[in-house]
Amino acid sequence: MSAFKYYIGIDYSGAKAPVSRLAQLQVYESKVNSVPKRVEPYDKGAKNWCRKEVAKYVSELLIGKSNVIIGIDHGFSFPKSYFEKYRIKTWDGFLTYFANEWQTERDHMYVDFARKKNSVGGKNTDYRLCECWASGAKSVFHFDVQGSVAKSTHAGLPWIKALRSDPEIRSKTHFWPFDGFDVPEDKSVVVEVFPTLFRRRFNREERTADQQDAYVVSAWLRDMDRRGAILDYFNPPLTLPERQQVRLEGWVFGVR
Repeated sequence: MSAFKYYIGIDYSGAKAPVSRLAQLQVYESKVNSVPKRVEPYDKGAKNWCRKEVAKYVSELLIGKSNVIIGIDHGFSFPKSYFEKYRIKTWDGFLTYFANEWQTERDHMYVDFARKKNSVGGKNTDYRLCECWASGAKSVFHFDVQGSVAKSTHAGLPWIKALRSDPEIRSKTHFWPFDGFDVPEDKSVVVEVFPTLFRRRFNREERTADQQDAYVVSAWLRDMDRRGAILDYFNPPLTLPERQQVRLEGWVFGVR
């Protein structure tokens, strides 16, 4: 029996503003017995999504459906050193602090504009534990290089904060691993993903590189659930101190 009914892959982008429509933003959805299909933007006249619209889609999905797992391609947190530097004790405290300082969810706020007003807070060699385990993963502070996740992370974190702040979403959703490594059967799940881990497992066909990244996340989540293996990934082989660290820093789903 499958643990989930819907498998969502989101290839994220921190380019331009939250209301800018970007070819890099892609959303794919599959069900247990269906291949992933591209989800079209809400605005029928639009070719591409914007971050504000993706946030609305995720919010409505989590409220309106059950047994959903959503994989989003950006960091959900920062290294433990950041928590220590700013004396932050919890992940929710981190989200509040970051959103208040950066405000990258504002309609016309570029991450580059926010960078001029804020200290990044870490060096490009500061890694979370999961980035030390995942080959090719870059620091969330490593901007302006090929394969960087820094800009998308700084753009996406306030939207994660907004999801957490909605009482209805929070009551129905498990933000893994921050809410714990074990996921209740009646909860939908939101996880951080790294599409590079799965990209070569699925033929690209006619999809763009960004469409492929969203596609493979949805496809991999579905395939692991159909094989009865997805629950194993919720419990990576970490020591107790490592688990305590990861409850602050987050973890890339699929890394073991």
